[in-house]
Amino acid sequence: MKVMRRYHVQDREDYTKYARLVGSVRQMAHRLSLLPAQDPFRHRMEDQLLNKMYDMGVLNLGTKLSDVEAKITVSSFCRRRLAVIVCRSKMAETVSAAVKFIEQGHIRVGPDTITDPAFLVTRHMEDYVTWVDTSKVKRTVMQYNDELDDFDML
Repeated sequence: MKVMRRYHVQDREDYTKYARLVGSVRQMAHRLSLLPAQDPFRHRMEDQLLNKMYDMGVLNLGTKLSDVEAKITVSSFCRRRLAVIVCRSKMAETVSAAVKFIEQGHIRVGPDTITDPAFLVTRHMEDYVTWVDTSKVKRTVMQYNDELDDFDML
């Protein structure tokens, strides 16, 4: 319940999906650790798993397979939700305000407008989280910062 409140997870189904995902990743890491250390299949799959978790933003670079079981939690997946990324990039004050902006269609990731606050943002897509060009919130922020150009807002 604390995780759901902290990261403003609205659907209990999302939480259970994250919990199942964490369980399957931990189970895969445990099964890989049971293989012999010199097995080339183990090294290949271990590298793929760690790279995938790094690209998703769940793990840091240079982690080992033994860290997967301890460091991957439901909170680590919730930290990659679009609403939390918007809040962390100072586009909204709180996660709940970020959820409102996302649901109202003010936020885009790359060229696509996202209206689902449960959208998971990868490490590579984090730089492309911006306001929609026609957003009134963007216009107000730019006007406040004296960066408003009337030509851009047409």
